Amino acid sequence: MALAPVPTGLSPFHPAVLLATWGWSGRLPGPKGTWGSAAALPFGWLIAWAAGPLALIPAALLVFAVGIWAGGLYASKLGVGDPGPVVIDEVAGQWLTLALVPLDPLLWIAGFFLFRAADIVKPFPANWADRSLKGGIGIMTDDLIAGLYAMLVLWGAHRWLMS
Repeated sequence: MALAPVPTGLSPFHPAVLLATWGWSGRLPGPKGTWGSAAALPFGWLIAWAAGPLALIPAALLVFAVGIWAGGLYASKLGVGDPGPVVIDEVAGQWLTLALVPLDPLLWIAGFFLFRAADIVKPFPANWADRSLKGGIGIMTDDLIAGLYAMLVLWGAHRWLMS
């Protein structure tokens, strides 16, 4: 299977393409959001290892801001509101999900699945943001909200299991 096409007018190596697709992981065949979330994990682990899990919060906010530009440009060039290959939103949401738990493979696996579930279900107000906000801000916001929900559930479950 071939990689998803790049929008007309952008090179596969354009910074917006590389960032929006998180190093082309969003261009892989199959479940693009899952690929993007999985591709976020090694970078998140490195950030948390180097600076502590809480460092994932400013990292997620930085990716959120960059994603507004990169995802918005990719989407506008493609003429689609929230194109599947744009997965930088999954990176921000996945990192936020993991920000309150220690570096533990089991917690990170649980966080991966919790975020994927929240991103698919889109509990309010993520569903509102998904429907109502347009452009790069719309692409990014619903996943950050889903990440916040997943973060709270993961943190609560970790606290409960540790007591």
